[in-house]
Amino acid sequence: MNLTVSNLRPTSSRQPNSEVLNQWIIEGIRDKKGKNIVQLDLRHLDDAPADFFIICEGDSNVHVKAIADSVYSKVKEEIYAMPFHTEGSMNARWVLMDYFNTVVHVFYPETRMFYELENLWSDAKVTEFADI
Repeated sequence: MNLTVSNLRPTSSRQPNSEVLNQWIIEGIRDKKGKNIVQLDLRHLDDAPADFFIICEGDSNVHVKAIADSVYSKVKEEIYAMPFHTEGSMNARWVLMDYFNTVVHVFYPETRMFYELENLWSDAKVTEFADI
């Protein structure tokens, strides 16, 4: 089944499945022109802290915060889900949003290069999303 944004609204009050959640997270990132968006599928890794990481970056601290705010608003508005935990909003060099099975990482570019999450989890299946 090919999902589009228009048919991603949940049909019940259950927690949304990861595919639906991840699509709305990516829409929230794209709404604020987040860059270098990747999804790491960690489900086949035994020691992974989540099923998915979604990683992106913004050009400035203000941009990083705006992307994180957009993800929060988009996911809450569209599928009524909120992160279990958020951190890093004050400095906005790395904002982490924990949606249980999916963890969103919004980085300032230099911080992303320093931590190299994609290399740390290099065994993950990587899906890249084009910038718009």
